[in-house]
Amino acid sequence: MEKPDFRMERKLLKRDVWPVAGVDEAGRGPLAGPVAAAAVILDPHNLPRGLNDSKLLTPEERESLYEAIMARALAVAVGFSSAAEIDAVNIRQATFRAMRRALAALASPPRYVLIDGNDLAPGLCCEAETIVKGDGAILSIAAASIVAKVTRDRLMRRLCAVHPVYGFSRHAGYATPAHLAAIEAHGPCPFHRMSFSPFRAAPEPRAD
Repeated sequence: MEKPDFRMERKLLKRDVWPVAGVDEAGRGPLAGPVAAAAVILDPHNLPRGLNDSKLLTPEERESLYEAIMARALAVAVGFSSAAEIDAVNIRQATFRAMRRALAALASPPRYVLIDGNDLAPGLCCEAETIVKGDGAILSIAAASIVAKVTRDRLMRRLCAVHPVYGFSRHAGYATPAHLAAIEAHGPCPFHRMSFSPFRAAPEPRAD
């Protein structure tokens, strides 16, 4: 299987279109926690080795590559949309908001953005394009997928310390049997997405 490469970014650089940011998200599907989007501008002269779609990496590999990205990239930023915001505007719009926040937070404003998927967020700061399965093809997007995943997983571990009965550190909020059983036993907490099944007919979140 081919790994992501930097060819598209180099083509843009040769056209004097730079900086180029890769963008990807983590956490669209879980029942709890925020959705996170990362934006990464890699250094063409100092590319981290071993980058790949975060889903194909072990947790240990993701953590190691995250540190390499943070050490070598020209700019990295992460944006979030909370569970409450997801409930208010829906997951698609909340993901767009997280992407815009990540791009706005970059230390160097990009001139072009490469986004994983096929759904182009409106209102971006510059010209952009989507690439289906971009996290497995475009190095900047692969870097963003790792940053988004690691950052969100770390946040879910912190939420687990606040609400340990749900086991967020083990499943990051996804609908595993253990998570569903915990919801059945304890009800939802304030970090659950009440607009997602199985919460639409569930009781009010626990405040404790």
